[in-house]
Amino acid sequence: MRLRIQFVRYLILMISALPICVSAAEIPQGARVMLRLENSVNTRTAKEGDTVYLRTSTPIAGKSRILVPIGSYVQGVITRSQRSARVHGQAQMAIALQTLMLPNGTTVDIGPRIGSVDSNGSDQRVTGKDGKIEQQGDGVKDAGRIVAGAFGGLFGGAAAGGLIGGIAGNASRGAGIGIGAGIAFGVVSAILARGKEVELRPGTTVDAIFDRAVTIPE
Repeated sequence: MRLRIQFVRYLILMISALPICVSAAEIPQGARVMLRLENSVNTRTAKEGDTVYLRTSTPIAGKSRILVPIGSYVQGVITRSQRSARVHGQAQMAIALQTLMLPNGTTVDIGPRIGSVDSNGSDQRVTGKDGKIEQQGDGVKDAGRIVAGAFGGLFGGAAAGGLIGGIAGNASRGAGIGIGAGIAFGVVSAILARGKEVELRPGTTVDAIFDRAVTIPE
């Protein structure tokens, strides 16, 4: 009897000394997932520290099974937001994807980078490996905007100057003055106008890439 008790105690000690194994799966390095934006963000109003909410629109698989189902929440934060400048200087935004929430309530730190985003009808795209989204500038378009402003000022100034000159009794001189003032106003207005902002609307598709493996508890 005593020998049996000692054996049971020994067995309990041996079991308690065994490491506790937690089952886990892993999102492999190089995996990609498509996300859809839940809220709207743009460089006109966004600031560093603002939260971005997304959901997975494709599943993440590993070891021949689904690790992260469609509809799982992903939370990110804006780490950079720069408005477009006048004439030159593109709007820029950077978003860090931080956490993933699984349907069972488990939260996982992830940290994939953004590989690409919808253009939303503009020239915005991801540049570099830091996931920075930039609204691409175009020197030809900028010059065209200035020329268009000059022509608009030309015709508007001529009409206004001619009218004022006609009232004053010298329509041609008034038109000349109006043309000069109109062109100057049109050019200055075009120069001072800002370019397009980076804008991510609800439903915008974001392609995220895992540069490191991420463990998913089970």
